[in-house]
Amino acid sequence: MIPKIAIKKITVAVLLSVAAMSLCRAADGVKVGAECVQEYFGAIKGKRLAVVANQTSVVCGVHLIDTLKSSGFDVVKAFAPEHGLRGKEDAGAVVASGVDVKTGVKVVSIYGKQKKPTAEMLSDVDVVLFDIQDVGARFYTYISTLHYVMEACAENSKKLIVLDRPNPNDTVDGPVLKDSSLRSFVGLDFLPVLHGCTMGELAMMMNGEGWLANGVKCDLAVVKCEGWKHGDAWSLKIKPSPNLPNDLAIRLYPSLCLFEGTNVSVGRGTYRPFSVVGYPKKSCGHHKFIPRPIKGMDGNPMHKGHTCYGLDLRKDLKTKGFSLKYLLLMYDKIGCDSLFWGNSKFFDKLAGTSELRTQIQNHVPEMEIRESWQADLRKYSAMRRKYLLY
Repeated sequence: MIPKIAIKKITVAVLLSVAAMSLCRAADGVKVGAECVQEYFGAIKGKRLAVVANQTSVVCGVHLIDTLKSSGFDVVKAFAPEHGLRGKEDAGAVVASGVDVKTGVKVVSIYGKQKKPTAEMLSDVDVVLFDIQDVGARFYTYISTLHYVMEACAENSKKLIVLDRPNPNDTVDGPVLKDSSLRSFVGLDFLPVLHGCTMGELAMMMNGEGWLANGVKCDLAVVKCEGWKHGDAWSLKIKPSPNLPNDLAIRLYPSLCLFEGTNVSVGRGTYRPFSVVGYPKKSCGHHKFIPRPIKGMDGNPMHKGHTCYGLDLRKDLKTKGFSLKYLLLMYDKIGCDSLFWGNSKFFDKLAGTSELRTQIQNHVPEMEIRESWQADLRKYSAMRRKYLLY
């Protein structure tokens, strides 16, 4: 039982917060789900909360956890995904559990060996709030975090509320993951490289298509954005991860991430990640860069200390969606199968298929490669329509 005086304090704080948030509207006219507090504050009043969040989980300029705490809600813990609760960890670095220095909230890592909340982790929780900005690509790991959180909530009878945010790469393109043997944390669900959904829509899809383990269904609610619809541009004010520092990198990320399964650098270890590509061979291009460790971005970048030659894409304003041109170009420049550097399995996981690698190795033309996944995209797009909210 919550004491009456505590309920009164929470109610007053909630009313003040709702009033303040009603005045919060960005210059672009969009309110993300977390800012639509009138849609979920009532549902979480008096509940023990867990929050899945990172540095993008901001409500009118204030972190979601700070907002909830100042509004009198009982935030029991925060689950920290890749890069940590405040987004300061290197890519791939193990995220440690601990305490959020700013709020004193217990932080539980769900990136590392334990990617799925356990029954014990959820034993003192009534409702889980999920609020993380996605960038629209299947291999961006926060989608897999959502998948595992949904499974955990379903298996432990906990309600999940997804606070939705727009998709900055809002299109459908690329090969669809079909081979279950290639499912991994960089691709758990049967999505194309660019899925064209928001996190809320993906959550509904995972539930509706039976993609969660053993077909379990999550008790799910989605708080929609206001003032945004599919096809609208969406510029991120906070970088969604350390190596996606601006809109250009976010736009190029779907096309360049496949290089992570090759021996070509995407600029990690520079201040131009996902805006340049290169390899230590002069014939690969005129643009030069030297990857070096950068704290908070990449402590051990590929080709560390070696001069890489390749392409500067910072002036390439035309490429959007999913393009193969950079991959095919670098393959031709490096030559042979050395592009994959014995790492072909990871490349296949990122692509969602081994067929793309085989096509590249056999010098299949780009248009023919793209045509090979169109039937799968049509099937996916028809299914996707059932879950669109905007």
